[in-house]
Order: sequence, then C-alpha cells, then structure tokens
Amino acid sequence: MSIARIHTAQPGVLRGDIVTIEADLARGLYSFAVVGLAGKAVEEARDRVSAAIKNSGFKNPKSENQKLVVSLAPADLKKDGPLFDLPIAIAYLFASGTLKGNVDKTLFIGELSLDGTLRPVRGVLPAVVAGKKAGFTEIIVPEGNQTEAALVEGIVVYGAKTLSEVIDHIDHSRETHQLLKPAEETELSGDWFDTHIRLEDIKGQESAKRGLIIAAAGLHNILMAGPPGTGKTMLARAFQGLLPPLSREEALEVTAIHSLVDGMREITSAPPFRTPHHTASYVSLVGGGTSPRPGEVTLAHRGVLFMDEFPEFDRRTLDALRQPLEDRVVNISRVKGSECFPADFVLVAAMNPYRGTEDGSTDYAASMMSTYKGKISGPILDRIDLWLNVPHVDYDTLTNVQEVGDETKHAREQVFKSRERQRRRYKDCIANVNSRLSSRELEAMVQLSKEIKETLRQSAAKLNLSPRSLHRLIKVSRTIADLEDSDEILTPHLLEALQYRVKL
Repeated sequence: MSIARIHTAQPGVLRGDIVTIEADLARGLYSFAVVGLAGKAVEEARDRVSAAIKNSGFKNPKSENQKLVVSLAPADLKKDGPLFDLPIAIAYLFASGTLKGNVDKTLFIGELSLDGTLRPVRGVLPAVVAGKKAGFTEIIVPEGNQTEAALVEGIVVYGAKTLSEVIDHIDHSRETHQLLKPAEETELSGDWFDTHIRLEDIKGQESAKRGLIIAAAGLHNILMAGPPGTGKTMLARAFQGLLPPLSREEALEVTAIHSLVDGMREITSAPPFRTPHHTASYVSLVGGGTSPRPGEVTLAHRGVLFMDEFPEFDRRTLDALRQPLEDRVVNISRVKGSECFPADFVLVAAMNPYRGTEDGSTDYAASMMSTYKGKISGPILDRIDLWLNVPHVDYDTLTNVQEVGDETKHAREQVFKSRERQRRRYKDCIANVNSRLSSRELEAMVQLSKEIKETLRQSAAKLNLSPRSLHRLIKVSRTIADLEDSDEILTPHLLEALQYRVKL
C-alpha cells in the first residue's frame, strides 16, 4: 500500500487549473472517500471507476478490505465534471500496485463508462493549454476529444478508447503493453466562412449592404430598422460571411469557450454567430448562476451577437449589454465567486419600428419613439455605431433577374484590404481595428485636418453629440477612409459616417 499521485486539470473559461489527485490505501473495511471540494459528478465517480476497473479485467476495489481516500488538490478549488474518472482510476491502480510506470509529466482526462470505455468530456482545450503551461509533455484524453486537444502545439496528445488501452500504454512491464499513437496536430482552415445567405441573394438594400461592409471592416456595432420582411435577418446572416477568418490564437480562444460551455464547437476559424431569442433571460445573455457561467455575450466572443426584435428583449437584459459593449468583458459577481468573462463581439441588432406591418409613415424615429418608448435606453443606443435603414423594396427590383456579380467576394476583398491597413497602422497599439481604439489611441493615431475638425465642431453643436458619439463618428469615418484607401479622413468620409448616426 502506498500513495499515488496523478495529474489532471479543472478547465475554466480561457484558463485551467492543474489538479493533483492523490490516492491512499489502508487496511480496513471497504470505503471510498473523495475529498477536496468535489462536485456531485466527481463524487459519483466512485461507482463508475469501480465498475470500469472491474470490467477492464482487474480486481474490483469493492471486493478488497481496504480504505481508499482520493484527495483532489488544491483543496480550495471547486472540482466539477466527469473528467476526473480516468485520473482517479489510474491513481487507484498505481496505489494498489497493479500499475507501474512513470507518469510525472502526463496529464489524464476522461469520463469512464461502466465497461471501461472512455467518453468525451467538456473543456478539454483549456485543460490542455493549462497542462502545457505547467510543463507537462503529454496528455491522454478520450478519442472523441483527440482532435480538439491536438489544436495545442508543444504537447503530445494521445487519444484512447478504453481504460485498458491507457493501462497498456503506461505499464511497459505488461505483456499487452502497446503505446498509443500520438495525434497529429489539428490544422485550421484559413478560408472565409460561406454562409447560406450571401449579399447577392438580397435584392436592393444597397445602403444597408454598404453599412455591413463598413461594420465588417472596422468591427462596428449595427442597428437595422425597417418594416417586417424587408431583409434584416438576411443581411445579418450575410454579415457573418464578410468577417475575415479568425487567427489561430483567436480560434483557440473561441473553441476553448465553446468546449467548456456547450460541449464542442466545430473546429473552425469561422467567427461564431449567436442568435438568442428575445425571450432569453438576463442570466442566459450575460452569464451568471450560483457558480458563475458564461452567457451568450461570451459565446459570441470574436464573432457576432445577432439580436432580432431588439426592443422586445427585457429592458434589464438590454441594459446589461453596457459593460460588454464598452469594455469587451463581463464581470459576474456571486457569493460563491467572481468571474471575468471575455465578450469581444459585434452587436447586430434588428427591429421593426411598427407594431403592425407599416403605418404609412417613413419617419422611423417618430414611429419607434411612440411604439417602443422607454424600451431601449440612451446609453445602449449611444454604443451603436451604425444605424441602417432597411425600407421596403419595390416590385421591379425584387423581380429583376439581371445577372449580378459576386458581391460577397468583392466585399471580402474590401474588408481584407481595410483590415490590413488598420493592422499596419496599429501595430504598436493594443487595438487592431478602428472601433477598438481607446480615446488616447484615437487622438494619437488618427490625425484630423483643420477642415475635418471644423466640420466635426459644427456637427457636434448642431446634433448635440456626446463625447462618445463624437469619438464613434471619427472611428467610423476612419474605417470609411480605409475602405477608400485614403491615408487621411476626408470630408466625404465624414459626411457618409454622419448618415449612419443613430436617429433618435
């Protein structure tokens, strides 16, 4: 009888904590205790582990007169999830002398079926990243998580189907010893994401399409207003296809979040696209719960949060968007702990200014003020960069079968060139696109001519622009200038940006 130490990791959002599992056996009546702030799923591992060991051809721990204590360290870290099954089983086998080998630099993750089969688990990617940072050289995961785990460079990943395969891999003295095959590094495609809706599928709405291109080039927030059936949802779907593919680091961030929260996201470099229903609760949108969990704003990190029927969301829910829209993070504080979740997304909101189909008015602002008065607060509207009108399209335009070019391809070329200009200009800044500039960076990096400053002064006085609105106007103008390959903001760029201001 001896103490065995095995390592695993407790995954979190964009991070993980290394957990040391210690197993101690002592003589006495059978008991199996798990200590170290274990959650319900970890406590239930006792029965799963015992059955898996028995059905893998080894002695059932319950048939031995022994006291087994499994300690999960650090003891003050909450451990939850079934991923501790495999390391607990390996720790027991080492402590009982059944298994021999050197696993000091190996991380173990996996849920066990009663027959010893390994099931995929959530949060493998952040756990692997944590293991690499901690100096581990290899990790053993369920075969179903192998592709995801192999996204991380610099650590050897082994995918196993059963507990027996893991044992045969570790113990070189066994007759059935056979090494697992290392997983090949998972490659990410750098191709643009093709949505089922493209710009050329939308008839008319040229002004709105132009607004989408500007938003994609500078990552600006959008609000589309128009009667029902005019193409607002189609425009939002097409917008995802205008965003450049994520870099490898960004794709790892996104995949890690989805791996932990909703099991598994398709391994891709496409920006995420989240569409919560307008009945979504405050907690489901921004995150929360007894033990803080991410919400839709975090699942949309590095991508798009599309909120259709924007004013129909609960007022409290909409107001909760203030912090993520401003700081690109959301802080959740509860009695059991506080978390800071990433929330760097583009907000695409759509609304119908009428309760019915249309009241005959073309004054969207007046219609919305009477219909949705008090539904959307001023601070939220002040964080919208582009207001896009999406009016009815006439019959002739809808039935026009004239060949149109590949609008999506042309728009992508514009967005890519604009992003490259911004990347070069802001190479020494924290921000890498216009909309993310701080006020200090905006003043240092965006130079304004006397003519532009005078136009801005007149606009601010006439339209009563707040400082945030004024900065937003400069950022949108800078994006338009980038799309036009201009090194400085010209009057036409500023005037076009003024057309997209929030009209309330």
